[in-house]
Amino acid sequence: MLRHVAAGIDGSPESLAAAHWAAREAVRRGTALRLVHAWKWQPRPNASVPADMPQRAWAEETLSRVSDTVHAGHSDLLIIDDLLEDTPVTALLAAAGQAELVVLGSRGISGAAGFLTGSVSQRVVARSIRTVVLVRAGRNGTDEHFCAMDGISPEEIPETPYRDVVLGLDTEQPCDELIEFAFDAARRRAAPLRVIHAFGGPSAYAAAGRLTPVDGPQLLAEQERSVVGTLRPWCEKFSEVAVTETVAKGRAAGLLIRASADAGLVVVGRRMREARFGTHIGSVAHAVLHHAPSPVAVVPHV
Repeated sequence: MLRHVAAGIDGSPESLAAAHWAAREAVRRGTALRLVHAWKWQPRPNASVPADMPQRAWAEETLSRVSDTVHAGHSDLLIIDDLLEDTPVTALLAAAGQAELVVLGSRGISGAAGFLTGSVSQRVVARSIRTVVLVRAGRNGTDEHFCAMDGISPEEIPETPYRDVVLGLDTEQPCDELIEFAFDAARRRAAPLRVIHAFGGPSAYAAAGRLTPVDGPQLLAEQERSVVGTLRPWCEKFSEVAVTETVAKGRAAGLLIRASADAGLVVVGRRMREARFGTHIGSVAHAVLHHAPSPVAVVPHV
């Protein structure tokens, strides 16, 4: 099967931003780009569909318009247009299974029900067997780079450095798939990798089976050693990646959201397990997807 990155298209500004991000990622990976637009006839079509136009024709036009726009910016990229007559979640989950990763637009998360009754993007994230990257509307190639001097666009200066890739790391349950994805993303961009690990207060001694608590400085030092030990084999494998570690007491979601303001990509994990009310992604990933302005990659793992 042809290697490719898939992007879900629905005509929204968010999905257009996702398509362009996916195109840049396909170029970085040396793969094709597959644009997926799912539609199904509805007795009451969406208000965006003109009353005098058949729904299928509108779907074809939407996909063609996005494809032409992406091709204009990436003329050497192989782009595959795929119009599927199916529900969006079903079509995108199937597309994700065949792709190296799938990229979707995101409006952020709202409502107390979260992923149980959320948008198409939210449901795909919660169930995909592949990494899903969510991109906000308005994101473009310039946002992936640090600002150039004198107002020159980074796109005019290819060597303008990429912004950091940020990885949320849990040393108690480290995941190879998650860590490798973050290191690989940083390597492809020649970007720094910033690893963030959050821990609780002195009561965390209980998790390590201690009979007596340790003081704050000692606990911090132990957490820092744990992070260094977890990352050591990956730093050796990806020796060209510059890595910095941030180890701090606090909530992981808050630290990652703050770091996302200056990041090119944030990488978080989703444990693949069934919850009481179905599949979910976990509180940290949920919060980061809600608040982070940067693209967020959610990596599923066991």
